[in-house]
Amino acid sequence: MKKLFFSAIIGIASLTACNSQDLKKLGKTATDAANEVLNTNKTSGNPLSNEEVINGLKEALTVGTNNSTAFASKLDGYYKTPALFIPFPPEAQKVKDYATRIGMTSQVEKFEMTLNRAAEEAAKDAAPVFINAIKGMSIGDGFAILKGADNAATQYLREKTSAELIAKFTPIVQNAINKVELTKYWNPIITNYNKVPLVQKQNPDLTAYVTERALLGLFKLVESEELKIRKDPVARVTDILKKVFGSLGK
Repeated sequence: MKKLFFSAIIGIASLTACNSQDLKKLGKTATDAANEVLNTNKTSGNPLSNEEVINGLKEALTVGTNNSTAFASKLDGYYKTPALFIPFPPEAQKVKDYATRIGMTSQVEKFEMTLNRAAEEAAKDAAPVFINAIKGMSIGDGFAILKGADNAATQYLREKTSAELIAKFTPIVQNAINKVELTKYWNPIITNYNKVPLVQKQNPDLTAYVTERALLGLFKLVESEELKIRKDPVARVTDILKKVFGSLGK
């Protein structure tokens, strides 16, 4: 299945306007590499065009990101999923410990729940951000992805789009924080802590923290979806996914 996934990357590269000198540096032209994979499919009695391979890749990423954002944005998507749960900010652990000691356990728990509610709220607007990233993905690193692991597409998206996603997510998270009134639960905790004599004052950037952890969780889900589509026929929910990934006989 990995070969076909990578053939999509190569197939796209064959349609871009790379110059001959750049292609020579790669040791093999993108067209040659794509044709090699496509010829393999022809011998199996299930020929695939470059367009089908490309569409299969984009469809896989689209399905994966849509499923991921749908799961993350539902109630308790983050809060009751251990792999996604957003805890008290680590740099403010002293604040949590102090608040617990003085009987503010309930406030701490409500604050953590609301942190996760903010991420769930922000995830509702994540799908278009990922789709735009998929559409605008550069093919320059195509041959590096060719040699990568089963989560190569997820890693590529993470490396190439994280900065843009953070910039786009930040105002979304800020709006989500306002909507779920996160600071209502945070302010009493931090105010009590900062009144303690001689302690170093704390006030983490909650927007940056939720943004970072929300995206981390989403990428975990995207990676899981990518692996399912590669390996599980049941996860191939459209005709193009069935044809492209099913041609590998896995």
